[in-house]
Amino acid sequence: MIRAIIQAEPIDLAATLAAVESGGAGAVATFSGFVREDDGVRELSLEHYPGMTDAVLQTLAEEAVARWQLQAVTVIHRIGPMSPGERIVLVVTAAPHRHAALEACTFLIDRLKTDAPFWKRERRTEGARWVDARHGDTGAADRWR
Repeated sequence: MIRAIIQAEPIDLAATLAAVESGGAGAVATFSGFVREDDGVRELSLEHYPGMTDAVLQTLAEEAVARWQLQAVTVIHRIGPMSPGERIVLVVTAAPHRHAALEACTFLIDRLKTDAPFWKRERRTEGARWVDARHGDTGAADRWR
């Protein structure tokens, strides 16, 4: 089961985990990313390129399944405005054993950070600004290529 979803509404963690866990895998790994409250961020807004972004998420999920023989992958990424503390992204991987589930989960978040066409804009106390990619994200993604 592969699910790659882009949505504006909050991510339902319990329902997502229940759907993956019902498949009988020996291990389920998760990663959740949240809007940080640091440096005066009041709101984070994500934009994307419909169609292209969906295809990238689907391709990355399929690559993870092929590399680690996963039983299930769910990637949910939010778009639109979000407040500090809200979940932006959820990655869930299921496999017969923990190593594959953990590696695949790390692979997916590392590659999402650099490969998925999302644009982030922060609204801060001193005004708004577009967020550049972090240097460390590129290095993390490169180790999987």
